[in-house]
Parts: sequence; C-alpha cells; structure tokens
Amino acid sequence: MLKQVFNLTLVQHTIRTATPLILAALGGLLTEHAGMLNIGMEGMILLGSFFGVLGSYFFSSSLVGVIFAALVGLLIGLIFAVFVVDLKSDEFIVAIAINMFASGLTVFLLRSIFGVKGAFSSPDIVPLPRLQIPGIKNIPVLNIILNNHSIFVYISWILVVLVYIYLYKTPHGIWLRAAGEYPEALETAGVSAKRMKYTSSIACGVLCGFAGAHLSLGYLTLFTENMSADRGFIALAAIIFGRANPIKTFGAALMFGFFDALGIRLQVLGIPSQFTQMIPYMATIIALLIVTKRQMAKWKRI
Repeated sequence: MLKQVFNLTLVQHTIRTATPLILAALGGLLTEHAGMLNIGMEGMILLGSFFGVLGSYFFSSSLVGVIFAALVGLLIGLIFAVFVVDLKSDEFIVAIAINMFASGLTVFLLRSIFGVKGAFSSPDIVPLPRLQIPGIKNIPVLNIILNNHSIFVYISWILVVLVYIYLYKTPHGIWLRAAGEYPEALETAGVSAKRMKYTSSIACGVLCGFAGAHLSLGYLTLFTENMSADRGFIALAAIIFGRANPIKTFGAALMFGFFDALGIRLQVLGIPSQFTQMIPYMATIIALLIVTKRQMAKWKRI
C-alpha cells in the first residue's frame, strides 16, 4: 500500500511543488541580505499567478503570461522598496498591505474580467511547455524524475547556483550583503545602499512573479482564488531554516516541497484531504521550532 505513495511519482511531485518555493525563497533571501524581511512574497506570488493566466489567455502565449507575471512582480517589488526604503514605512505593515491588496485585487479581477467566482480554467490558457532532456529519455528512473517538467523547474536549479555565486563571489553581491549589515560603511565606500535595496526588492518581485507563473501555467493550467496558498510564508520559513544561504535554502524548500507532495499522495490511501493539507504547515512549524531552539542554544553559549 505504501508503494502507492513512496515511489518515483512522489519524487517527481516534490520537484514540481518545491519549484515555486525555491524561486520565491531565492528572491526573499536577496531582500533578507539587503536588510529587509519581505513577508509580502505571498501577495507577489498570487499576483504572478493571476497575471500569468491573464497574459496567456488573451495573447495565446505562455511566454506573454510569464512576462506579465514578471512585470507585475517587478512593479510590486518597486512599490515595496519605495515605501520601505524611501518613505521609511514599517516593512511588515507594507508587506501585509501587499498581501491583502493582492488577495482582493485578484478576486475582483477574476470576477470582473472572466465573470467567474472561485476558479478560472479554459482551453485557451496556453500552459508552459514540458521539457524533455534527450540524453536521459531512455533511462526509466531519470526520465520519470527529471523529464516532463516546466522550464521553471530547471531555471530554479540554475538560479540557486547563480545566486550563490552572485552573493559570495562577486563585488556586487558583497555590496548587497553590506547594504543590510553595514550600510554606513558601504556609503563611505561610495556605493549606494539604497540602490542595492531597490535592486534586491525588484529581483524578489520578479522571482515571485516567476513562482506564480509556474503555479498557474506550469504546475496547473488555471487560476483559483488564493492560489498561492501560503507558499510565500513557507518560502520565508525556508529562508530562515536555510539561514539565507542559497544552497541551504534550496534544501529547505525541497524538504517543504516533499511534505506538500506527500500530503497530496497520501490522499491515494483514502486519508481525508483536510488532514493531508495540514502536513506542509506542520512541517513548517516544526522547522521553525528547530531554528528557534538552535538560536536559543547559541545565545546561551554566548
């Protein structure tokens, strides 16, 4: 019976469910290093999901959908930076406002543009193409695990490496980290900390837009109200658990993606969905408790 759950399909689903978490977490850790904790990723993902479907539906192109998702993410990231960096607003209040705005706006536009409540699905929505890696097509195990995913699955893996190199191996990455840790020293060196904060916030918005596009065009081919389903907060938990290190955050996102996929697969055994949907959130709470305990032990040693 357990073979129905713990099989290669579970691994495949883990990769797909972890992808939006990876993309959003990579964006969030950039703002974290720049000294801004962005809990508005939830709203950014939701808006990316909706506008991805909007662009794909009206222009019959998944590429246009991705561009729409990236642009709305860029805009929200810019707004976040304006309020937090220039207007010195509280980042938590601004982020909560973004989340509330995204939830309300997507519901309003769903009913105004598409005339439906709850969910919108149409054969005119062009999904992201599923890629096939020719070299592993004839290897059964690798073919199931690594093939037939949307392009964002592979992009997210590449971005993990690129973000790591950027943060720790390039001058620009050092400036970004200094903007969060030693902004005065950075300004003294002639580099604008404000510019670095803007860069990180905009990049976060774009990556969250990509995460939303993967949800609505790559993972599924539809939009539902509150489609992000707290993935922005889970991505934030992955950042905390991974200590804002791209490699460790990637591992944490995979772990949370595994529990999300496991919850879906357990429904095969007849376990009520109300229970299985709790699994990723329970895993998130446990992970944060571990981080808190680890931090408290560190403080005691000091």
